[in-house]
Amino acid sequence: MKFRFLVFILLLGCVTKKENKNTVFRYNEHKNIGSLDPAFAKDNADIWAIHQLFNGLVQMDENLNVQPCIAKSWSISPDALTYSFLLRDDVNFHKHVLFNKDSTRNVIASDFEYSFHRLKDKKVASSGSWVLNKVEHFKAINDSVFQIQLKQPFPAFLGLLTMKYCSVVPKEVVTHYGSDFRANPIGTGPFLFKRWEENIKLVFRKNVDYFEKDTNGNPFPYLEAVAITFLPDKQSEFLQFAQGNLDFVSGLDASYKDEILTATGTLRDLYVPDVNMIRGPYLNTEYLGFYMDTEANEVQSKLLRQAVNFGFDRKKMMTYLRNGIGIAANGGFIPKGLPGYNATIGYTYQPEKAKNLVAKYINETGNKNPEITLTTTSNYLSFCEYIQRELKKTGLNIKVDVVPASALKEAKSNGKTDMFRASWVADYPDAENYLSLYYSKNFAPNGPNYTHFKNKQFDLWYEQAFTETNTLKREKLYSKMDSLVMQESPIIPMFYDEVVRFTRKNVNGLGINPINLLELKQVFKK
Repeated sequence: MKFRFLVFILLLGCVTKKENKNTVFRYNEHKNIGSLDPAFAKDNADIWAIHQLFNGLVQMDENLNVQPCIAKSWSISPDALTYSFLLRDDVNFHKHVLFNKDSTRNVIASDFEYSFHRLKDKKVASSGSWVLNKVEHFKAINDSVFQIQLKQPFPAFLGLLTMKYCSVVPKEVVTHYGSDFRANPIGTGPFLFKRWEENIKLVFRKNVDYFEKDTNGNPFPYLEAVAITFLPDKQSEFLQFAQGNLDFVSGLDASYKDEILTATGTLRDLYVPDVNMIRGPYLNTEYLGFYMDTEANEVQSKLLRQAVNFGFDRKKMMTYLRNGIGIAANGGFIPKGLPGYNATIGYTYQPEKAKNLVAKYINETGNKNPEITLTTTSNYLSFCEYIQRELKKTGLNIKVDVVPASALKEAKSNGKTDMFRASWVADYPDAENYLSLYYSKNFAPNGPNYTHFKNKQFDLWYEQAFTETNTLKREKLYSKMDSLVMQESPIIPMFYDEVVRFTRKNVNGLGINPINLLELKQVFKK
């Protein structure tokens, strides 16, 4: 650890000598980055990096409205099945020797055709293949027009296309590198790939040929470079931020929350002169999940799953473990702020009810010492230990197993843990995105249904929602589905998160958005 920390400091020194500090944006990614290939843009760590390198047809603004990107406009047929996108003619891929004499080339509609086919290719095994489940077919009409035909109307489809999975990639470069495209990315984004020393440092440089401009006609991006380090310890990350070696820290970790924030969630006086705090709604539900296909009797018992939901005080947990940042999840899985959210369908703190449910399980099964193993990462250990202590009072023993983030990700995807801590950040601003985690045809690892929850009534309602064009009726369907999930309790919602960002005072233009996307093209430093 000391050696890695020394390497980190030396590399920071190298960057600041070669570049003006005020032209480099520096942040740390404690979760590490698995791939820079947009076909595998599954986790926030990967999405943040990939977002700087790649573009899609459309993009989302800070208010969650879909805006043009490589597609300058689009039209939708009256039956809501056919989407036609007119592409810009001034978008080029980042330079590469494989593009022959000009070292680059224009993006054309056939590039999107290739990129979408690749997303569906079983040999590629993209974690994002599910985003095209509602697509019947797609094709390049000519170099400028790309057309998508849906199987059925899908109101959230444009929002879905803003996901990084739907980014355009160049066939000749992907074919050349194969699976190594993950570490040799060529996109169209505001920054281009420069260097990646895995587990140590990742560097992007300004794309001087980027196509987007600000309202005054100045080209994006303003920064010369982005430097990402990989200190795995959040406390060390915060120390580097406090010392001015990092420009930005995202989120609130137990290791430094009391250092920087008061109990009421405001900046402490020590940090007011040098640090800005940005805070806003975040479409993210933090939860615990049960793997429903497990052989463990305790997990198979709805009595115990409901006991966990009743057995701890979410509001108290938020006050003491999050300094009031975030909203106690007493509703369903759909977070507050999205149509379909219902504050009345979840669980409140009822310790006696939790005790009775555990006692009923013990009487029915004869298992006097029920125990469930909860797998988590160290960053959420305090939450899991709090729940562990509260549930022990009910007669249910929760064993907490702490593993690295990569191990939890693998176990969660492949059903190797009975109970796990997870979060779901909205990929697009529609409650269907949250409910997709409980659709039986989305079983992980080929979809986001990590719990392997299966219910015929839920599936019927989920499929019905796609054809429901009346917004209010669709929202009621969403709420009914969420209520059914909560009754069956394959998950325990803990809290609906808020975005909290800490930046140095000289960082401008960073902003905030409800899906916590890191947008750096408009950032500048004074």
